[in-house]
Amino acid sequence: MRRYILLFFLCLGILATGYAQSKSEKLKSNKKKIEAEIASTQKLLNQTSKNKQASLQQLSVLRRQISNREELITSLNNEIFSMEEELDLNIKLYKELDKKLEYMKTDYSRIVYLAYKNRNMIDKVAFLLASEDFSQMFRRIKYYTIFANDVKRQVVLIKQTQEEIAKKNEEILQLKEEKTALLEGKEKEIRQLEIDRNNKTKATEALKKQEKQLASELKSKQQKRRELDAAIKKAIQEEILAANKKKAAANKKSSSSSTAGKTTTSKTEITLTPEEKLISDSFVSNKGKLPWPVLKGAKISEFGNYPHPDVPSVMIENKGIDILVEPNTPVRAVFQGEVAGVLDIMGTKVLMIRHGEYLSVYQNITNVNVKKGDKVSTKQTVGTVSKSTRSNTYELHFEVWKNSTNLNPSSWLSAR
Repeated sequence: MRRYILLFFLCLGILATGYAQSKSEKLKSNKKKIEAEIASTQKLLNQTSKNKQASLQQLSVLRRQISNREELITSLNNEIFSMEEELDLNIKLYKELDKKLEYMKTDYSRIVYLAYKNRNMIDKVAFLLASEDFSQMFRRIKYYTIFANDVKRQVVLIKQTQEEIAKKNEEILQLKEEKTALLEGKEKEIRQLEIDRNNKTKATEALKKQEKQLASELKSKQQKRRELDAAIKKAIQEEILAANKKKAAANKKSSSSSTAGKTTTSKTEITLTPEEKLISDSFVSNKGKLPWPVLKGAKISEFGNYPHPDVPSVMIENKGIDILVEPNTPVRAVFQGEVAGVLDIMGTKVLMIRHGEYLSVYQNITNVNVKKGDKVSTKQTVGTVSKSTRSNTYELHFEVWKNSTNLNPSSWLSAR
């Protein structure tokens, strides 16, 4: 009974260890993703720090980097805690295996003692010949066979258990080494976080000295942004109107004159074909799961109206989000659709892709390799992020529209 109880707890220990290992793997995967984000953001920091005019961008990237490092430290804490749990489980399992080995050795000693007592072949033959009949003799022969096999099996089990103990001991040592490395990594990230915070404080203080100049520049930039937003909205309304007129003409051609006379066109809502309705519905079903328009980059401004985080006297009016990227970064379509237009607006190239009644808008791009009417697939490269004339950095402006209504792109894109 004692042996079965021990076996039960061993099985529980193995299951718990498996769960802890699975949890640890997920934490490691999350840590790698955050570390990759930090490495990418660090390149952007190096890029912005070379340009004095990009100091506001530098602050935005520093905020993002500080957030990344805080998230990484939290992830490291979780991984260390998980590893401590796994380590405790392994130590308990090691002890249980050691107990199991002691019980097995005790049993084996008893078997060896019995084998020693019955070592004389003459005694065995006499024992067999003393049988009352052949049936009893057969049972006695079977007894000796089972006894011999039990001895062999016990030897094998002892050897297997010893190997399990050795393996478990190696796992414990490896976990201790990994835990030490994690603790060292955590200390390094804490030090780097403090450096980033100090750099942000210095950059903020430097900006305060030129706040009036920055406020003037930002107001000018905001005015240009409003003009650009108005031009984009006008282009979207014209696209909706043109698409509806084209469909109305097609309907008029294929239907009777009495029915065609009732056809109306709208510049605010697009009339969908059955195929476009499917794409539109699919776009909606993927809300919060769409891929980002660039593979790597740091979001430096949010959607909506809010005071600038570094120059509060200036109100930001943003119809989309802005993503700072490295040079030569490809721009990707966030979903399948049809190119609604490639426009040159106020010195910047704007690409619009229609997904049923929804549109994704990509502004400040170059090397556009698609044209109006082209079908595009999800994640298809459609161009490259262009250099900003104001800051000499590379910044993509991205928007999402439903017909002529502006939406928050962040709620449509997947978590990074």
